Amino acid sequence: MRRLSLAGLFLLCGASALADAPKPLATGLKSPESVCLGTDGAAYITEIGEFGKDGDGQVSVLRDGKTTVFAKGLDDPKGIVMFQNILYVADKARVVKIDAEGKVSTFVAAESFPKKPLFLNDIALDPEGAKLFVSDSGDLMGKEGAVYSIDVKTGKTGLVIDAKTMPGLHTPNGLVMDGASHLLVLDFGTATLSRVKLVDGSSKRIAEGFDGGDGLTWDKFGRLFVTSWKTAQVFGINRPGLKPVVLPTKLESAADSCLDATGRFVLVPDMKAGTLNAIPAVVPGFEVDESPLPVGLETAFPKLKWTGWEPTNDEGQVTPLRPILLTHFGDGSNRVVVPTQQGVIHVFANDDSAEATKIYLDIRSKVRYADKQNEEGLLGLVFHPKYKENGEFFVFYTDVKKEMENVVSRFKVSKNDPTKADPESEEVLLRIERPFWNHDGGTLAFGPDGYLYIALGDGGSGGDPHENGQNLKTILGQVLRIDVDHKGDGKKYAIPKDNPFVGKKGAAPEIYAYGLRNIWRMAFDRKTGWLWAGEVGQNLYEEISIIKSGGNYGWNIRESLHPFGAKGVDVQPDLIDPIWEYHHDVGKSITGGLVYRGGKIPELEGAYLYADYVSAKVWALRYDEAKGRVVANHEIKGPGVPVLSFGEDEKGNAYLMTHTQSGKGIFRFVKSTGK
Repeated sequence: MRRLSLAGLFLLCGASALADAPKPLATGLKSPESVCLGTDGAAYITEIGEFGKDGDGQVSVLRDGKTTVFAKGLDDPKGIVMFQNILYVADKARVVKIDAEGKVSTFVAAESFPKKPLFLNDIALDPEGAKLFVSDSGDLMGKEGAVYSIDVKTGKTGLVIDAKTMPGLHTPNGLVMDGASHLLVLDFGTATLSRVKLVDGSSKRIAEGFDGGDGLTWDKFGRLFVTSWKTAQVFGINRPGLKPVVLPTKLESAADSCLDATGRFVLVPDMKAGTLNAIPAVVPGFEVDESPLPVGLETAFPKLKWTGWEPTNDEGQVTPLRPILLTHFGDGSNRVVVPTQQGVIHVFANDDSAEATKIYLDIRSKVRYADKQNEEGLLGLVFHPKYKENGEFFVFYTDVKKEMENVVSRFKVSKNDPTKADPESEEVLLRIERPFWNHDGGTLAFGPDGYLYIALGDGGSGGDPHENGQNLKTILGQVLRIDVDHKGDGKKYAIPKDNPFVGKKGAAPEIYAYGLRNIWRMAFDRKTGWLWAGEVGQNLYEEISIIKSGGNYGWNIRESLHPFGAKGVDVQPDLIDPIWEYHHDVGKSITGGLVYRGGKIPELEGAYLYADYVSAKVWALRYDEAKGRVVANHEIKGPGVPVLSFGEDEKGNAYLMTHTQSGKGIFRFVKSTGK
């Protein structure tokens, strides 16, 4: 039930031991109750020993396939979690901590709780490591149950809920955080799962049917796993609001749990059998294919030199090339267009023998960009669908003359030279003032309807302090849709009559969808016309959404599939949750991509390509419309570089971009030989 930052760790019993799960990973344990993974890659297991007998409890460690005793002298140890190389254990009526050498000391004594606990059970850690939460199952007959908070630095305790504040509370057991501001509580006695808002202790029942419920574990993609000690069952909930599904297991009792280091298995102690088991983290009926594809990435245009760019400036300072996207004119020429974030738009032949770019437009004098504020700059470029006839294109950039202001402008090709744009042709369509420098958004895309779509961030900072995402009076935190072929109401553009908020009092008519934090890249599927978006998360989750007219995507009262902040809410019919999320254990900043329609790589046809800027991972995701869910998420072996953006040429071949000092910042997707 713990979620630790375990990137790169692998449970040391090895992948081969897990392949035939649920074979026991460890046997001969004495009433094992809970398990967590340590930062050293080992699994730490609490063993109660003889119930009610003090001093015979212990913590064992599974390392290199061998189980040894790590700490002795405990009473009835149950919930366990590790933070900063210290284990915290709920031990009957106290909470103990165990250092790296296995030394046990009392962290919070029974007398330090608001009310002396009777049966401390589970323990959970908040994502920021500031607080622990511990459940007291009371007299196990439905009385005196409670959940307490503990300050990790001071050990100070506080009451979160009891039967007075949460009527119906019977025997609280399993705990896990749901986002950073809500706690899930599993009640052993009532078989129910409730969500508690930590700011005020209010609660809501969200699922039921877990008789003898014991443990709660999130996987890395928003799936919740629930164990039942009484029925020996393990349940999976694929998404919030869906019914629990029983997993195929053969346990005698399913106690408290955690996710293994690979993210592929839930580790479950079987108290009666004395074993630790690995259960595949798969919800029956909601399987996701993660098998490898014969697809890779290779450097594109290896001979290309970027006209006017040098890896260092005259002062010797490094000036990395930042190709912010890749696109094309749509005029049948198959030429490739790549703008840099600093403000230069390059064009070159779509040929690996291409040796130099030509500068199509240089607006560095207009663009604000600095490496320390790298969410600014020239961020968006799109050519008019009728560029061949009208020579128009549109850019999104940060204005160097303003503190925090973005500009959407129309430019035109030069009348005298069709290979260059006319820098004097700029017509500013929109100026967007922001309260902070980050979360600019910046993607521009023409839809199949011929209208221009614009992605705008929520205004920046963290947590959307101005609550722009849910405010239809502002265009920040929204996707806009405008008609650039007409003008009206004194604007340089017109409002499409079928925009969802046209005529709604107090709403900006440009808004197409809202409740968005910071879309970093959105793209229309050439075949279906769907608008796909990668939404950068706040504290814990990254997400992928399909943007629909009038849709409210929940920010800042939801972060991905979870309630966010003091005003966070549950699943609601008027909010659209993402089709996919991944936890910050996997990556911390999504780079949205595109649906592949290139034809050269059949294995990718119809798949959504995306990446993570921080972890440098690249994936191909498939969404089944009939099933209404993701059915595949294949990781693609990439170059291991931060992915700035994706792009496609006129024929639909797909590329990704990274910042570079060598000038080789473009990679293409190719069939892989497997070598």
